[in-house]
Amino acid sequence: MDKNAQRIAAIDWLRGIVMILMALDHTSWFFNTNRIFADSVLLYETGDLFAADQFLTRWITHICAPTFVFLAGTSIAISNIQQREQGISNSVIDRELLLRGAFIALLDLCVFSLASGKFILQVLYAIGISMMLMVPLQRLGARAVFFLAILILAGSELLLMALWQPGGEVPLWLALTFAPVFGETYTVLYPALPWLAIMMLGWVFGERLMSRQRGLWPLERLLMVSGLSALVLFVLIRSSDGYGNLFMHLEGNTLVHWLHISKYPPSLAYTVLELGLMAIIFALLIRLESVKTVISHNGPILVFGQTALFFYLAHFGVLAALRLVLDRGGLEQTYWITLLVLIILYPICRIYRSLKWRYPQSLLRFF
Repeated sequence: MDKNAQRIAAIDWLRGIVMILMALDHTSWFFNTNRIFADSVLLYETGDLFAADQFLTRWITHICAPTFVFLAGTSIAISNIQQREQGISNSVIDRELLLRGAFIALLDLCVFSLASGKFILQVLYAIGISMMLMVPLQRLGARAVFFLAILILAGSELLLMALWQPGGEVPLWLALTFAPVFGETYTVLYPALPWLAIMMLGWVFGERLMSRQRGLWPLERLLMVSGLSALVLFVLIRSSDGYGNLFMHLEGNTLVHWLHISKYPPSLAYTVLELGLMAIIFALLIRLESVKTVISHNGPILVFGQTALFFYLAHFGVLAALRLVLDRGGLEQTYWITLLVLIILYPICRIYRSLKWRYPQSLLRFF
């Protein structure tokens, strides 16, 4: 959306928060000598012990990808409705969404794969492919999209149990759709379809958000009830230690054991926990927006949220530059380097935002 379109501050705030957390996680990847990366049965050895501070630093960033993908779906719905109200045809809207999705997916296929020395498909691949698939899916209507998303999220493990043996050979079609691969020639961290389902839920929420008849429940109440219900479902799934945990079994009753769940691929336990937490935070931000009389348009969280894809690309450049002059160290160093990254990025993101709003039809609109 350009600067003339009505923006919803709570969405930008939420996106900005997760971008900051994402910067923390990637700073940890660059500089933290004891970083934990064991969020999958493919990465974890049963019985491994984790330092609580290291584990929780990694865990608090789990909310980033689901929130970013969910809000991408929400933004698609909002943008499409606003463009239709401006008289833009569906064919033009669909073309723009296809082009944007292809551009984002190609960033992983080209830029990040080139930097990694092998094909690597991460969150941009999942987002880009999902955007492209939303073009036909949104024709189904909100109700059908919602139930299809629930079916994918709830049924993915059933499919994987039939087709996927952790550590075994994974055909390319399964890697691209459902099962992660950590290989020498290519890596798939974010198989597309579980993340597509999260985007579909975000799109349904965006349709509800823009509806002229929002029903009996205010949005913040709907989000709060949905979030709390999702957390209850998480407790039930995790405590059962069966279906929905994707082979990441509960090995004890500590907080670390309960929160050590599968992100690669996203288990049902992971999805309901992170979307539940997101919904609660989102509800609080909507309430804050409704009572806040003055919103600073240059607040760092808002700026980062309004330049999310640019922030994502730029922060890797900043981290790479800092690695030339700073050494790896402990967790405390990770946090202060994260603060330094954010300080450097803030004026850059403000400049980029101004340029993007000044030239809304330029290539900058894809970022």
